[in-house]
Amino acid sequence: MSMPRRTIGILACLLAFRVLATPNVILVMADDMGWAQTGYYDHPVLETPNLDAMAANGLRMDRFYSAAPQCSTARATVLTGRTNDRTGVATVGSSINKQEKTLSTAFRNAGYTTAHFGKWHLNTVNTPDHPMPLSDPHNPGELGFDYWLGETNQFNLDPLFSRNGTTERIEGESSEILVDEALAFIEQAHKQRRPAFVLIWYASPHRPFEALDEDMAAFEGLPEASRVHHGEIVAMDRSIGMLRQGLQDLGIAETTLVWFTSDNGGLPTFDVTRASTGEVLPGVLPDSTGHLRGFKNSFYEGGIRVPGIIEWPGHLEPRISNFPASTLDMFPTLIEVAGLAPDDINDVHDGMSLVPVFDAEPPRRNQPIGFRVQGQLGWLDNDYKLIYYRDYDKAMVDGVWDKEVFDSLTQEWELYNLVDDPTEEHNLVERRPEITARMKAELEAWNESVDRSAEGADYPEGRVLPSGRDEAEP
Repeated sequence: MSMPRRTIGILACLLAFRVLATPNVILVMADDMGWAQTGYYDHPVLETPNLDAMAANGLRMDRFYSAAPQCSTARATVLTGRTNDRTGVATVGSSINKQEKTLSTAFRNAGYTTAHFGKWHLNTVNTPDHPMPLSDPHNPGELGFDYWLGETNQFNLDPLFSRNGTTERIEGESSEILVDEALAFIEQAHKQRRPAFVLIWYASPHRPFEALDEDMAAFEGLPEASRVHHGEIVAMDRSIGMLRQGLQDLGIAETTLVWFTSDNGGLPTFDVTRASTGEVLPGVLPDSTGHLRGFKNSFYEGGIRVPGIIEWPGHLEPRISNFPASTLDMFPTLIEVAGLAPDDINDVHDGMSLVPVFDAEPPRRNQPIGFRVQGQLGWLDNDYKLIYYRDYDKAMVDGVWDKEVFDSLTQEWELYNLVDDPTEEHNLVERRPEITARMKAELEAWNESVDRSAEGADYPEGRVLPSGRDEAEP
């Protein structure tokens, strides 16, 4: 039986309306930017007028967490909504299991055009002969992206990028280049009446540092490394302004959700010497994490609490939230925001939708946030955080991080009330035994679940398939 032409016309109009009404989504991630490194947190020397404007016009999340305190591990949580150890990304430079259901694929399945710009780091540590070859079995195109321009790991001024596998050097400041390229992609998608899902993953302000002279001018009184580090943030903030203005110029700011965060906490104030090379890595001043304890790699707040802003004009009332949230929540939230298929995320996932937080402050988070990296464990349940942890700072010997010393340390249980004690000075394990016991039992059950996932229990094959890389296979 044929469908009447009038009915066909109505369905076509409805489909066209859905495509136009579906929001563009842009996820922006800094690299090693500390929680305190914004103007809106009253940084003593750094001004970030564009991030400040974004925060004033959106949902500023003051308790937003990276679900892992390192680069690759955090990125895996964004793309999957699952803690990193479930996905094969055990540490920096681990390749993600290609059996994972990714956010990019979910968007593509929903009719979006998808693109990645910038740092990737879900394939390996480095690809020395090419920024990211097409032959790499874990390049972005293999994991749900229609288009990509970027590098496996680090880049700075005049970066050498891989554009869909073809090497290309582009002159300029790298953060600005990424935004220029992303806006060109989004404009083309807009002309084709297709919604866009875009990742912009900066390499700033990660080491090695490199910045334009004019971007360092405001920091003359700081040590050289700190001047350059903050100069990178100045350029990155300027590129945020370019992005926001570009969306306005295209007339799509109100139909575009932009979510900004950092992959982990900031860099330490003290110098660190790489034991393998003897290279001295200068500390960053002023303190990148403010009053928070710890830095990148730490399970203390300074290692995992990061800037978090969602801007979606006309859909989010500007406000400040203290609801605990994490990178694990991005995938479930965007399923609801963009109407993605619920079965395009693995059934065993660790995040929750933050859409209820868009309008009001829920009294409690019902799903705790788990952390697990290289045997370190954490469990964050509203006001309290329990960690089973060896403190990285205690492995510093004369400014050198010593792995043997670290391995000799005993993991200890620590419990903190993050509202009453945001600097984590008072371990409450003995003073709050009932809370400790409950959270420890929850964490241990979750940890067993992660163990099963790491063996491939969540995949249809019931095991982890070979990665296709030259590295030793599981």
